Amino acid sequence: MSQQISNFINIKKSAFVNQWLKTSSAIASEVDKSKLDHSISDARNALLALQKKDGHWCFPLEADCTIPAEYILMMHFMDEVDVVLENKLARFIRDQQDMRHGGWPLYYGGAFDLSCSVKSYYALKLVGDSPDAAHMVRARSAILSHGGAARANVFTRLLLAMYRQIPWRGVPFVPAEIILFPKWFPFHLRKVAYWSRTVMIPLSILCSLKAKAVNPRDVHISELFTVPPEKERNYFPVRTSLNRILLYLERIGSWLEPLIPSFVRKLALRRAEQWMVERLNGECGLGAIFPAMVNAYEALALLGYDYDHPYRKQCRLALQGLLVDEGERAWCQPCTSPVWDTVLTCLALQEDREADQRPVLKALDWLIPNQILDEPGDWRAARPDLPGGGWAFQYANPHYPDLDDTAAVAWALHQGDADTYRHSLTRAANWLAGMQSTNGGFAAFDIDNTHYYLNEIPFADHGALLDPPSSDVTARCTGFLAIHGDQQHQEAIKRGLDYLFNEQEANGAWFGRWGSNYIYGTWSVLEAMRLVNIDKNHMAIRRAVHWLKSVQRDDGGWGETNDSYFDPQRAGQFEVSTSFQTAWALLGLMAAGEAESPAVERGINYLLKTQCTNGLWAEPWFTAPGFPRVFYLKYHGYSKYFPVWALIRYRALSERKAA
Repeated sequence: MSQQISNFINIKKSAFVNQWLKTSSAIASEVDKSKLDHSISDARNALLALQKKDGHWCFPLEADCTIPAEYILMMHFMDEVDVVLENKLARFIRDQQDMRHGGWPLYYGGAFDLSCSVKSYYALKLVGDSPDAAHMVRARSAILSHGGAARANVFTRLLLAMYRQIPWRGVPFVPAEIILFPKWFPFHLRKVAYWSRTVMIPLSILCSLKAKAVNPRDVHISELFTVPPEKERNYFPVRTSLNRILLYLERIGSWLEPLIPSFVRKLALRRAEQWMVERLNGECGLGAIFPAMVNAYEALALLGYDYDHPYRKQCRLALQGLLVDEGERAWCQPCTSPVWDTVLTCLALQEDREADQRPVLKALDWLIPNQILDEPGDWRAARPDLPGGGWAFQYANPHYPDLDDTAAVAWALHQGDADTYRHSLTRAANWLAGMQSTNGGFAAFDIDNTHYYLNEIPFADHGALLDPPSSDVTARCTGFLAIHGDQQHQEAIKRGLDYLFNEQEANGAWFGRWGSNYIYGTWSVLEAMRLVNIDKNHMAIRRAVHWLKSVQRDDGGWGETNDSYFDPQRAGQFEVSTSFQTAWALLGLMAAGEAESPAVERGINYLLKTQCTNGLWAEPWFTAPGFPRVFYLKYHGYSKYFPVWALIRYRALSERKAA
């Protein structure tokens, strides 16, 4: 109770100070309307120039150097080396090495990451970089100082086992028989996230058949180990008491593997193969994500599929489709983001109702046939009688529609022309409501994917095996269901709001699962509160507003480091402001009724003064986690459409008040 009183006093104090600032500093923070109009015009024209001929947008999606390094390793694994390509990828990897610590980080400016550095070093050595080259010496020194390659994560060690750099006892036991486990078993495919399923099944084939990389140049990395790999006895540091128990059980299973009857192994391999082939997903690949696609490509080869077999060709084209060729260098995306980029650009441009909406309607028409209606999908295991209605994140991924994308697309369709798109909206709303988890929240892909004990199995040292509900996805689903307005969804909306109120942090912010981090989560929830029409004086909203204002930087912008996923005390803090996080904070404040506040005016002025000559914004910072503390992403579109969204909304609210 005392904490609530303290929060209330701080909010009132902040309101008083802000009112005083508004009165005494209005001139200093006033936004130049002419400059605002010019900025919006330039940005809008620049965005429209990037629209594809068929109406959609798709911007590059960048991850750390693990992905391009694994592409090189995959080519050498299969003995399908494209020398020109591997050298372009190697240039990119070299460029990303951080001279402060000598290795490779998980995101731009981040700390040294052992696993990413081991893979990057090995990839460069495969390409032909001498271990005596200065950049390789620096990297090797950093790797050894952090315990060497034996301390790398599970996925890295699995790759090293297949390259025969470490013994198989140094990796978790991932037998193909996992696909035979019954639903009641403590581990079952339905109990882990979609990305875990699509990665694990082809990986189980590779592990069961003890895959061996071709490694045509016979390159090894024994210099990255502090103890010879065959003598290493500490491949599995114990994380928790439960992890210790599960590790013992897993080791026992590994020792007993030779006793598995051959007919059981054959059955398991056949079932795993069938599962994988059913989900190959054409030229978008298994799960439409790079790690699953690589595992599938290698597994198909191990199962005897020829190089020219249609399945192998599909996988190969899917992997090649992720490459971004910049001329002298190239890199590989973890996946593509056309639906997400398209809908967020639409939402930004829809804020300007006076502007020509034909490009937006063209984009919405592109989205309609991408709705996943009657196709089979893993989500149907939990909701077999629920009609489909979602959208995937990528060009095609019918087994795995995404609730976040679905809610955002439906939001844009509703704003575009609710009557024209009524059928699609109804299917989307009913599907979303049917995918609500027991606790009232919404996850990205699954329902009640909360078997947290599974994060303690040896395979899950990354802690990202599950897909539990999150505030940002719940906010968008709840917000759309509210504006859709179907009476049958009122209980789902109430439960969604209850979940959000319960998830608010003590400081007033919300955690951001799919965007960096608390600024993103707080914007997402405040936007939902606006759509649901929650009273702007609600204590949860005032607390969030207070927090956003408290972390505004001196230059008027906002920024937040991805280190906040490691240390929540760094929520809303960074060495610089960023355009996308400034836009999120502004959109959140305006959703909470703060359009006239000095904080918003200062934020708008920050965006105006940092706009590039091409009409958009650009910066090197990564914008989102794929998996917090494990894998991060840079959506190249975030610095383009989010600032435009904030500027257009500000102008619209200002003009509405003036009228």
